[in-house]
Amino acid sequence: MRPIKGIHLAVLAACALMLLPVVQQAAAQQKPSDFEVPGSRQAKDIIGAGALKGEHYRIRDLVLNDGYTDRWTVDSDYGAFEVAGDGALRKLLVEIRALAELQKVKKSKAYVDGLKGAVKAPIELTKSLITNPVDTVTGVPKGFYALMENVGTSATSTQDPSEDARYAQALKMSSFKRDYADKLDVDVYSSNKVLQKELNSVAWASTVGDLTFSVAMLPAGVGGSVASNVRIANSVKNAVKYEPPARLRIINGEKLEKIGIPEDLRKRYLDHPAFTPYHDTVIAANLEALNGVAGLDNFLSLAVTAEDETQANFYTAMAQMLRGYHETVAKLTRISVVGRFTVAQTAGGQAFIALPVDRLVWTSRVFVVSDSLKSSYKQPDFNGKFDLWVMGTLSPRARQELENRNFTVVEKVNTRVEILD
Repeated sequence: MRPIKGIHLAVLAACALMLLPVVQQAAAQQKPSDFEVPGSRQAKDIIGAGALKGEHYRIRDLVLNDGYTDRWTVDSDYGAFEVAGDGALRKLLVEIRALAELQKVKKSKAYVDGLKGAVKAPIELTKSLITNPVDTVTGVPKGFYALMENVGTSATSTQDPSEDARYAQALKMSSFKRDYADKLDVDVYSSNKVLQKELNSVAWASTVGDLTFSVAMLPAGVGGSVASNVRIANSVKNAVKYEPPARLRIINGEKLEKIGIPEDLRKRYLDHPAFTPYHDTVIAANLEALNGVAGLDNFLSLAVTAEDETQANFYTAMAQMLRGYHETVAKLTRISVVGRFTVAQTAGGQAFIALPVDRLVWTSRVFVVSDSLKSSYKQPDFNGKFDLWVMGTLSPRARQELENRNFTVVEKVNTRVEILD
């Protein structure tokens, strides 16, 4: 997510997953009028008129849609933002509320007093905070990231006192920042650079000064997801709050090893630049809940094809949908990859497809893929029926056509199972 600098249409995973090697002849036999054309929608028709404006933001009326994903533009007191996906919108609105609270902190006497301590801090840290760009993966300035990543090896090497202080302060700032992000219910690894700047500023004042401000003075944030339970949500939030990035990598790697993910695949996934420590922690926790299901490595092999943050969000939601179905509907026995998306099999013979799209319309591509799945998906115990879950909604035409092909469709699954944005 970023302030607008011109419209950017990222390559979406939702589009990529439709690129299956299928026979095109059936689609060619259809007339153009047989299909729907993706187009824009009114924001109020998606989230309701009451949600279009808040104290510090206004959502623009026109929402572009490519047949899979909604693209939102939000004007705020802190700049204009564009995001891809309804989940990304929910996340952004929570971040805007957090920005308002952080701005209040920066106007307080406690913050001003805290900044006075900056004159006593090592000049390298002060300069790094002011001049270095925010690193979108770690959520801290690049100079600090290097310090924290090297802290494990530096403990056994000879350091002068000033370097020891720098390491200690870098770790202290990281801890403060995670505390503030947790209290405000925002992702400390968010790619929102405006949020990162404000979090860094307040955490820095807490680190270098005798700051009387405390986390308890912040109001609790309001999350974006509706959960049927909070078991995994609490596990993820606690891990992200208390553990630095290097430790999260170890914890997530151990979970993936436990469920049988090969070492090479674990490393490729944990090294993947599109996935932040937050993504990694959510996915590892949900795959751990699927321990015993065959083919978990198939899912992760698909996830490492992600090319950007939007696609990383897509696979993160998909992992949660798989876990949600497994826990609330029917136990999964195996996961297969068909083209660019997963098909999971239940013990009862049902096939399950998790599709984290905002809006699915009946295009020629959807027609070809659904017919191909019907004819090509073969498992010994498959009963011929598909359960299809989507995060958003389908057009009436798309729903009817899929139901005619033995797909049972469930919309807005984030309102029935635990999904973290």
